This record gives sequence, structure tokens and C-alpha cells, in this order.
Amino acid sequence: MVAGRLAVWRRHGSTLASCALVPSRDPFVIAHALSAASSSPVTATPPSTGSQLHARSVKLGMAGDTFTMNHLLIFYSRRGHLACALDVFDQMPHRNLVSWTAMVSGSMRNGAPELGLQLFVSMIRDGFWPNEFALASALGACHSTVAYAKLGISLHGVAVRVGLDANPFVGSSLLLMYAKHGHIAAAERVFEDIACKDLACWNAMLDGYVSNGCAYDTMRTVVLMHQRRITADVFTYISAVKASSIESELNFGRQLHGLVIHNMFESDTSVMNALVDMYFKAGLKETAIAVFGKIPRKDSVSWNTMISGLANNEDEKEASGCFINMSRCGCKPNQVTFSVMLRLSGAKENASLGLQIFGLAYCHGYSDNVLVANAAINMMSRCGLLNCANGFFCNLSVRNVATWNEIIAAYSLHSCSEDVMRLFRSLVCFGASPDEFTYPAVLSAFQQNHDTKNQEQIHASVLKHGFASCQFVSTSLIKAKAASGSVQSSLKVIEDAGEMDLVSWGVIISAFLKHGLNDDVISLFNMFRCDCAEKPDEFILASILNACANSALIKQCRCIHSLVVRTGHSRHFCVASALVDAYAKCGDIAAAESAFTDVSSVTDDTILYNTMLTAYANHGLIHEAVNLYQEMMQLQLAPTPATFVTVISACSHLGLVEQGKLLFSSMLSAHGMRPARANYVCLVDLLARKGLLKEAKCHSSRGLQFGGL
Repeated sequence: MVAGRLAVWRRHGSTLASCALVPSRDPFVIAHALSAASSSPVTATPPSTGSQLHARSVKLGMAGDTFTMNHLLIFYSRRGHLACALDVFDQMPHRNLVSWTAMVSGSMRNGAPELGLQLFVSMIRDGFWPNEFALASALGACHSTVAYAKLGISLHGVAVRVGLDANPFVGSSLLLMYAKHGHIAAAERVFEDIACKDLACWNAMLDGYVSNGCAYDTMRTVVLMHQRRITADVFTYISAVKASSIESELNFGRQLHGLVIHNMFESDTSVMNALVDMYFKAGLKETAIAVFGKIPRKDSVSWNTMISGLANNEDEKEASGCFINMSRCGCKPNQVTFSVMLRLSGAKENASLGLQIFGLAYCHGYSDNVLVANAAINMMSRCGLLNCANGFFCNLSVRNVATWNEIIAAYSLHSCSEDVMRLFRSLVCFGASPDEFTYPAVLSAFQQNHDTKNQEQIHASVLKHGFASCQFVSTSLIKAKAASGSVQSSLKVIEDAGEMDLVSWGVIISAFLKHGLNDDVISLFNMFRCDCAEKPDEFILASILNACANSALIKQCRCIHSLVVRTGHSRHFCVASALVDAYAKCGDIAAAESAFTDVSSVTDDTILYNTMLTAYANHGLIHEAVNLYQEMMQLQLAPTPATFVTVISACSHLGLVEQGKLLFSSMLSAHGMRPARANYVCLVDLLARKGLLKEAKCHSSRGLQFGGL
């Protein structure tokens, strides 16, 4: 009988028609109709279908039938009508495990994780032990917030107790929960305990690795899957391509691209989007553009990936062209598109483009979107429209802490320390809590304007809100204190910060060097060697050598040189240039020549040659400087304005007027560079020394005309 009725329903093609043919109370027909309606696409089902089927079931007296009501719950939750599902659930006289599971998973599907967890707890209190679907949904709710991490561990205990910890469905959700909270080792243990790992389990582990930046482990797992002949799907390739981008493993990425083509995944937009992003991050713009051109169905993510890649290369013209083509192809820009374009306009200080993009964002209704609003403030401030940025900020209806950070950074960019402090106080008064990005934005205003009083207030706020151990904040605080010469206060901040990483030490040492605290740089370096287990990198070593050069500390210079050799940085051009400069400024030109020879034999670098040229010129070795310049030309190294400053000065000391003039004219004619102020000064000095005052005056006037003098 039921089969016959279903055949009638299929002939009529309408769930409502099937209900009209029901002569008596029969729960199966309505249940099957609801099941078919919930499984069909939204566009294929009229909006009123659910309410009509619901009304039909009530009219037939089936409101108390658990089987029918469960299907109604599933229908409403899948169609996004969570409130209707809750009403049905509350009115059910008898609920079974399916009823509770439908509501828990429905809450998660409709973006209500807290409600889902509350229902899960109520289910257990009512005496129902969860099945794999309810448990997986509850674990999925624990992904979103750090506050749910402990609850996730408790749910792990529930899974062990009911014997579902080795279930692939539960195991995937469990390992993702641990991975999303940064516990990758726990995620790996869960993965190992899963009895029969399906593709979803492998993909979940890959996703966990990628979300924690474990690119090498992701690639290792992908290779293991390939060896075990586990067929990869779209999600496998997306995770693998992301991993190759993180690790900058272009060869691995190209192999993945080959597999994508071989397994015919080029038609999948998400995979192709990941490949475009990978090639952009590898610096292969043309390849990224070629891959983008092969995407058959470009979505907004495709266009945003393309525009972001071009924007990161600061290719303003091509990014703007891509933005225009996006609209022409019928794909509407979203908040990400506008945010990227606004920040690019700010980076290029192109107010005209930025304001046009902002106008389009307003027309599309995105001007109040937090992401777009923050980018608009950034654009206006970088384009010098500080008052416009402030006016826009004041008129915003919704602000988060990132919005406050943007307007504070805008005023810091223009060194308006009083306005920065006013905004910081307003942020606190409005009830927003400063975060780890707020304090660096505020403190950057004090690196030019040495406002010690306000600086100390910010330091007190850092301590009060518990950010003293945050390296990003403490590094900014040390830079601000170094700018005002507060060495002891800087050392106290270092002490409060606890253990600092290599990057933080490098920033602090360079900040002290920038403000001329050379002796303190040496002391900081000694502290670094005692406190940090890592070896100094090329940036720290170059900074220390510059401090030795500035103070002419020859003994310390030789000690650092031995450390450079031991750490394997002796042939790094940055360290080698600093070493040559340090020896030269300490008066040991022979050691400078030796260091230069060691590096120049394996690498040709303009900066290294410029440093040696300057060293020769400063020691009066004019012939050697001219010969070294000729060697540069033979090696076809591209000279810089600094190169010509040294060589023309050498010609001036030797009285080689014609050669000096020829070198000056070759800057524009042979090398395509406009002479800088220092180049005009050298030429005027060359001519004046030989008594060619009229010609010197002529070049002096030309230097003024082109902004050189």
C-alpha cells in the first residue's frame, strides 16, 4: 500500500500532492515526503512546503508521532529554520535519540554552537547516550572558541566511555578539535587510535597540520597516502598545496599540480584557487595568471586570490584591471575584494583610486562592514587624508578593537602622540579591551616624539592587562624606550618579557643601534648569547658589527668575526659588508680587504663592492678605489648612486676631472639613474678643486632644478 502511494506521489511530482492523497493516518507517506523535500535543492522546493506538510501531519493527528516529527525536525534544520525546529522539538511528547541528534546537528548547521552544546548536555541528562553523529556535532561546536577546549576534552572522555573514540566519524571531529586548539600531538594520537581510517580521517589530519603551520608533516602524510594508494580528493589536494606554500616547497607544489592534471581535478575551482595562491607566494606571477586563466568557473574566491596576489606584488595597474574584469564577468566584489583594493591604494598612496574603490564599496553596501571600514581608514591615513579617516571613523555604527587599532595607527603614522593617547583613552572608556596590536600601534607614535610621560602610562597599561610577556608588545615597548634613551627601562622590559625569540632580539638590537647606543648594543648581544639558545642570525651579526664600526672597537670586531665564521655566515653578503665596513672604520684596511676577497670570490654583490670602495676612499687609497670600480664594470654589476659618490670623490682627489665628468654623465646615459644630491655635490667639488667655477656653478644650478641640491 505504501509503495503504491509513493508511486502516486512520484507521478504527481509534489510532496503536497502526496499528502492530499492520504485517506487515513499514515506516518510513512508524510515522513518520506519530508525526507524527499529536505534532500532536494532549495530552489526545487516551494518555501511553504514545510509548513504545509507540518499542518497536514497535525490535521491527521500525527503531532505525537515521533517518527514523523523527527523528519520534520530534519527538514526545518536543513532549510535553515532553526526556530521552527525548536518549536516542534519542544512540543514533542516523546523524544528518542534521533530527535536529540537532529537538534544537536541542526544547531551546529545553523551557526548556533552554544545551543547545540546545551542540547547535547540535556540529552545526556535525559538518559540518552550519544551516537557518533551527535558526538561528532558536539565536537564540531568545540572547534570555534578557546573556552570550549576543556569541554572538548570531556567529550573525548564520553567518546571513550561509549566506545566511539575509534569510530572514523567521531575520530575525525575529535582530532580536528585538538588541532584547532593547537594540540597537534593530541590530534596525532587520536588519528593513530582510529581503527579503520577512511579518506575523511586522512583529510582531517592534513587540515589539522595545515592550520598549525606544520607544512612538513602535511607533505609527509600526503606522500604516505600516495604510497598506500589512498585516492586523494579535492580536500587532500587543497591541504597539500597550502602546505607547499607555507614551506615554500615549489618543487613539491609542481608535482601536486601534475597530479591535479593527471587525476582531472582542473575543473575544480577550489583546487585551482589554491594553486594560483601557491604560485603567487612563490613569486611566479606569470604561472599564477596562466593557472587562473584555466579555471572554468571562477568564483569570488578565484578573483580575490588573483587580486590579492597582484596586490602583494604592489602591481597596482594589473590589480585594478583584474578588479574591473571581475565585475565585467558578472562576479560581484565582496568585503575581501574591497579590503584588498583599499589597502593596495593606501600602500601606493593613490588617493584617487582609493576613493573610487571606497565609493564602489558604499554603493554595494559594504561601507559599514568592519573589514572594509578598517581598510578604508588605513587607505585614507596613508594617502594623507587623516581628517577624512577620523571623520569616517567617528561616523561608523559598528567598531571593533581592530577598527580602533587602525585609527590609532593612522595618527601614529603622522607622529601625533597626543591624538594617539586621546584615542587610546577613548577606546578604554567605550569598554573595548586593547589587544596585542593596540599597544604597538600606540607605542610607534613615541619613536619620533619622545613623550616619556605618556610612554610610562602605556607601560603601566601593558602590565595591568597582562601583555608584559607578549613579545610583540614588549619589543615595541623596548623600541620606544630606546628612542628616548631609557636604557635601564628597556632592560627592565626585557627582564619582564621572559624568554624572547630570535626575531625579538634582532628588533631590539637594531633599535638600540639606530639611536646610537653602540655600547649598549654590545651588552645586549652578550645578554642574548646567555639567554637565547638559538644562534645569532645574519641580521643580528650585521647589527653588532655596525656597532663595533661606530665605536671603532677593533677587539670586539675580531671576536664577532670569529663568531661569524663559526656560525657559517662569513659568506653572507650582508654580514660580509658589515665586516668590511667595521674593519675599515677600525683602521685595519688589510683585514677589510681579506674579508672582501673571501666573499667576492664566491658572490658578486653591488653593496659589498660599494662598502669596499668607501673603505678605500676613506683610507686615501684612491687608485685602489678606481681599480675596484673598473672591476665592477667588468663583472657587469649594476652600480648605485652611492657607487658614483665614492668613485667621483676619488677622481676629485686625483684631479681626474674628465674621467669624473664622464662617470657623472654615465649615470643617466649608461645606467638610467637620475643623479642624487650627493652625486651633484661630488661633481661640484671635483670642478671647484680644479678652478672650473663657472661649470661648477652651472651644475649646482642644475642640481637645484632637479631637486638634487
